[in-house]
Amino acid sequence: MADVVLDASAVLALLANERGAEQVQKTLGSALMSAVNLAEVLAKLSDRGVPEAEQRVIRMSLDIEVRSFDERSAWRASGLREVTRTHGLSTGDRACLALALEERIPVLTTDRAWSKIDSGVEIRTLR
Repeated sequence: MADVVLDASAVLALLANERGAEQVQKTLGSALMSAVNLAEVLAKLSDRGVPEAEQRVIRMSLDIEVRSFDERSAWRASGLREVTRTHGLSTGDRACLALALEERIPVLTTDRAWSKIDSGVEIRTLR
């Protein structure tokens, strides 16, 4: 059973060994992530010049369950638009929050702006 949903920023902090990486490391094995957020992580790795083959190795080394983003997820994420609009959250951010709402578990992120949002999700920030 999952204990937390990871935002792309949390996974990227882990991969870059940034402050908070140890907190993310402790969640592996009991963490979920939206496929949308995995796409964000892979895009950032690509931007940094990491070849696809290495990205696949990295992904396989992370004990994180990735959940599909389907029509139900899209409706849930869309429903968060109103409360997130003024805080600058992206579609990926809302996909993360939508998964946490569905699973009724907290989110781990580096983005402090999320703490200001009344989304019905417990937000845990790394920094």
